[in-house]
Amino acid sequence: MTDTTSTPTPAGASGTSTGTGTGTGTDERDLFVLADEALLAVVRQVREEQWELDTRAEVSTSDEERAYSLREIMNHHAYEDAWVPAMLAGRTMAEVGEDAHRGDLLGADPVAAFERHVRGAIAAVRALEDPERTVHCSFGDFTARDYLWQTISFRALRAVEIARLVGADDQLVPELVEPLLAYFRANAEQWRAWGVLGPELPAPQDATAQERLLALTGRRPR
Repeated sequence: MTDTTSTPTPAGASGTSTGTGTGTGTDERDLFVLADEALLAVVRQVREEQWELDTRAEVSTSDEERAYSLREIMNHHAYEDAWVPAMLAGRTMAEVGEDAHRGDLLGADPVAAFERHVRGAIAAVRALEDPERTVHCSFGDFTARDYLWQTISFRALRAVEIARLVGADDQLVPELVEPLLAYFRANAEQWRAWGVLGPELPAPQDATAQERLLALTGRRPR
């Protein structure tokens, strides 16, 4: 369930396919697991005193002026993961209750709480049999495949941003980077038209695949 609180979304794309013809042949369900686990791996490295960090230096949001704390950003991602089972089951927010996952989802032990939400989302994704089934997002209806691409993209890019913010290793696994790079080479301009991505940044001549991905999506490559 993607919301603009901390993650910009293609809200202007109601009912519009995100165009997932990347030619990678990679199963989106596997990529979702890689992306969610990448973000979880970074969260496990957050020190207690870092949860109130101002994220503006590294984290891209739909409101660049607001000073979101790291805890607020990660609570939002917990919120998104909490919605994954219902979304993939074809349920609507109205059926579940729009306030079902509002509020503080991280509690006294944010790492453990975030991991619970990640595990629930991963289980739902692994159980998905039909990637073409309809998912009812707050900003329109999509196939489950397109919904997964949206969440894969935000989880992976957020993992890099949070890693940089807290001083952790920001490298994603190649099995995640290469399909994402192919996806955004095909879809970045559409996402920019929706206002989801900033302008492409220049990549160094010797840029790695991850650095090209970051530059393409408007993020500092190094």
